[in-house]
Amino acid sequence: MIKKFFQWQINTFDILDEHWESTAVSKVISNIVVGFFVAGLFLGLLSHLEIVDLGENFTAFFAIELAFNVLLIFEVLGLIFLIPKSVADSVGKQFEIISLLLLRDAFKEFGHYLGDLSWDVGFLMELLPIVSDAFGAILIFLITGLFYRAQRHRRITQSYEEQKGFVAIKKLISIYLTVSFIGLGIYDIISAYQMHQFIYSIKLFYTLLIFTDVFILLFSLRYNTKYYNLFRYSSFALATIFLRLTLSAPAYYNVLLAVIAGLMVLGVTSIYNQLLSSKESGANRDVTQG
Repeated sequence: MIKKFFQWQINTFDILDEHWESTAVSKVISNIVVGFFVAGLFLGLLSHLEIVDLGENFTAFFAIELAFNVLLIFEVLGLIFLIPKSVADSVGKQFEIISLLLLRDAFKEFGHYLGDLSWDVGFLMELLPIVSDAFGAILIFLITGLFYRAQRHRRITQSYEEQKGFVAIKKLISIYLTVSFIGLGIYDIISAYQMHQFIYSIKLFYTLLIFTDVFILLFSLRYNTKYYNLFRYSSFALATIFLRLTLSAPAYYNVLLAVIAGLMVLGVTSIYNQLLSSKESGANRDVTQG
């Protein structure tokens, strides 16, 4: 009975995953993001013309912030669907999300400077955090690209049955993460209605990702206890912790933590590939000599 219940959840994930990657869903996501962007522009225009008092935060740049926030929701869902396929790719997706968050924050701050500007020392100092977020996003973009390029996907399981079981566990985790993410979204909407302020729970979701990474690390020991794989997975979990700290860190430190996390996983991946290549080359020489 329990086995059938879990299998039903796995089948549900497979159906959702198949539709998620379809062209039709991509078009729907694009339409939703564009719709929120247009709605944000309309609200910003009403606020600018003082037709409706929506507060000082509702400027034209609010539309960009709103569109980015909606886009980030779908990016997080994409991250969840990546976990069963590749832990490394899901880590790369986390860095994609962080880079988009930095860009969103930069756009958000630019919205405060739409009127006449006084280019004095004080204003230039205020621009520095915006420049830091924008430049940090570019650095994370570069590191993420190099990280994807350096990936050499190798199975840690010894047989097809083991691989199938490992993937099934990760699919179950993804289902529960999806439910948790939807629950957090509902909580955010209720909180926004009650407090008249929208508070994103992405920090809490990244905390869940930390425990998810650690669980996958510990579960993978059933199939492989080699030091190289253990260290690689551990570094991915540590990188998620750094990214979680990035979400609440002040200006400059958020970029610094994200870059450190990116360089760490990039360095570990490069060393991991070199060590395995050397080990495989040595094994091939032993076979040849034998």
